[in-house]
Amino acid sequence: MFSRSFLSHLNELRDRAIKSLVAFSICTLIVWNFLDPVIRYLVRPVGRIVFTSPEEAFGARMTLAMTGGFLLALPIIFYHLWKFIALGLTDKEKSYVKVFGPLSLFFFLAGSAFGYFVMLPMSLNFLLSFSSAWMVPMITVDKYISFVGTIIIGSGATFELPLILAFLARIGIATPEFLRQKRRYAYVFILIVAAILTPPDIVSQVILSIPLVLLYEAGIIFAQWAEAKRIPETKVA
Repeated sequence: MFSRSFLSHLNELRDRAIKSLVAFSICTLIVWNFLDPVIRYLVRPVGRIVFTSPEEAFGARMTLAMTGGFLLALPIIFYHLWKFIALGLTDKEKSYVKVFGPLSLFFFLAGSAFGYFVMLPMSLNFLLSFSSAWMVPMITVDKYISFVGTIIIGSGATFELPLILAFLARIGIATPEFLRQKRRYAYVFILIVAAILTPPDIVSQVILSIPLVLLYEAGIIFAQWAEAKRIPETKVA
């Protein structure tokens, strides 16, 4: 038999997931109505894109609308995510959510901007440099939207790293000393994550790995600050 506490948490998760899904659906519809100018803006780095099957253009537009809807709904999604996380925290720890919630949105948007304005142009310049008179790039809309979406969402997600480390240190799960000791393993993990979250080219992986390493080091500093704030509170308690 499940406990009443577990069932209440499950119901809370369901309710917040439904609200987030409704927000995502509404935002997707909003983005759908503005897809043409969005597509024109996104394809500027390559000039033009093509589609090779009747359904490909529609599928790509759906993917782009859903990606844009997700980004537009992020404030609501993060709100419900942190409100659910707060259920398992103490009253003092719940106050941290007021800080980490808005910061998580900021870091994600900053990472997404880095992906679009830095990673995307550098990756495209490298990959398209292999074209020649007998190898002409004909980029399909499906592949291009998937390529751009992977870079933007992946970069946004990875920029949450220092905030996650600081939050874990704030609630006493991780310490700066532990993070320093596991630095080598973290770097290997970063390379693996970069390979998963980026398109299959070494340039994108390196471009993402470098800021990830810097973000991990920044996370240690954030964790040190968070732990310093937590220790006085513990002594007072």
